[in-house]
Amino acid sequence: MGPLSELPAERSYSKPLGIRFLEYIKKGKLSYKTYQAIILIVTFFAYASYHATRKTTSIVKSALDPQSSDVGFKFPWRITYLSEPAESKRLSWVLGDGWAPFNTFDGTALLGELDVAFLAVYAFGMFFSGHLGDRMNLRFFLTVGMVGTGLFTSLFGVGYWAKIHSFYYFLIVQMIAGLFQSTGWPSVVAVVGNWFGKKKRGLIMGIWNAHTSVGNITGSLIASALLSYGWGWSFVVPGLLIAFIGMVVFLFLPVSPESVGADREDEVDSLRKNREGVTEPLLGSDTELKDEPVGFIEAWKIPGVAPFAFCLFFAKLVAYTFLYWLPYYISHTAIEGKYLSNETAGNLSTFFDVGGVLGGILAGHISDRLDARAITAATFMYCAIPALYFYRSYGHISLAMNISLMFICGMFVNGPYALITTAVSADLGTHSSLKGNSKALATVTAIIDGTGSVGAAIGPLLTGYISATSWSAVFTMLMGAALIAGLLLTKLVVAEVAARISESRSQGGPESRSQAGELDV
Repeated sequence: MGPLSELPAERSYSKPLGIRFLEYIKKGKLSYKTYQAIILIVTFFAYASYHATRKTTSIVKSALDPQSSDVGFKFPWRITYLSEPAESKRLSWVLGDGWAPFNTFDGTALLGELDVAFLAVYAFGMFFSGHLGDRMNLRFFLTVGMVGTGLFTSLFGVGYWAKIHSFYYFLIVQMIAGLFQSTGWPSVVAVVGNWFGKKKRGLIMGIWNAHTSVGNITGSLIASALLSYGWGWSFVVPGLLIAFIGMVVFLFLPVSPESVGADREDEVDSLRKNREGVTEPLLGSDTELKDEPVGFIEAWKIPGVAPFAFCLFFAKLVAYTFLYWLPYYISHTAIEGKYLSNETAGNLSTFFDVGGVLGGILAGHISDRLDARAITAATFMYCAIPALYFYRSYGHISLAMNISLMFICGMFVNGPYALITTAVSADLGTHSSLKGNSKALATVTAIIDGTGSVGAAIGPLLTGYISATSWSAVFTMLMGAALIAGLLLTKLVVAEVAARISESRSQGGPESRSQAGELDV
């Protein structure tokens, strides 16, 4: 009787307050399916808010630095629009006077340095976040990261009302914000991995990963709408939003089934019904599993981690260049001979993220059907190359053409990015070489996304310098990065193709033998 009476109290103590409140209203325990729904909803909005705060900088860039030394099209690309001084004056009138120190001749480079400072600290922090995430309560860890992100995102905007013009103020604030931002991804992937099985993992995570694009779209719309009231609001409001959602995480996020006493009976039953093991849990429920976290070097040695990590380096270089510079590029590019306002350019850039939602879902679904993550990711990266070329060459012809090509770019660029950071990371974090160790998921996720984030830092930095000379060179860099990303998966692609051929032969063997037997009779 003693142990039985102590068990409910122990489980109740570990449950978040919001979960206890829901159980009080329901007057009973929540089902496993209900917990899964809560996980998907809470983590979706949590990471969407991370990206919403991350997106604001790209929207505000044109307000901080409206001038550009050269925003025309150069050889070998098609047309040059800005050849007359009158056009340059008109561009200045549309974009405004800017904000010191970013409205000087080297303002574009300074904005690029802010991006690389943020992303470099983000990438550095990512490796440690995964290490800590496997050793701490993820609910507390994620809450601190979100509230800290909200605080320092808001402090960047406070510079508007405090009339701060020191570059180092904005630099330090961005770096600390990047450190807090690094807590997000390893945490949410690890929590989702604790609750969901392997069946249709690519599709489920592809849909769930729409939070990235939804966050970018939300951040773009909020920042664009508030820009006319002063660019400070474009930072403060998203900062308050992520802090609020951070408190929701603290109140409602159940980190794992064990932490809230949830039963895995539904999954166990499905496993018994499915002899082929298609629905094996993402993280096993065996009580004899090793509890020791996997070391950093050990995680790198897991087959497939290094190729996908370096592929993501170049994939995120492309994706984050669009994330941070697309609204700026649109506002500095004549479409049908006209320049768009900061707000319109910010709203227009959301079509890239809408394409990214479809790309993530398609990549996940296709990789599930083919059981080929590397083939899917490499194919998407190769398709991104002509998409980028056509957007640069023909995006200026009309608004409809710009939107269509931007949508296609988003689909092919964000598809493999979403696939690698979700389903692939989950696959590798539960690789057979780990022998059932459930403490590797956050570390593997952090290694893959952390390596990708180094590329994410380099892309916007190089763009800040290269775009001052030619946007054509920027797109050439992006196409080269997409090509390298695809090539890095060549060995895995060959292995997957060989596996599919071997599988088809083994399936066709008995059938062909039976047909031969019938002919002999």
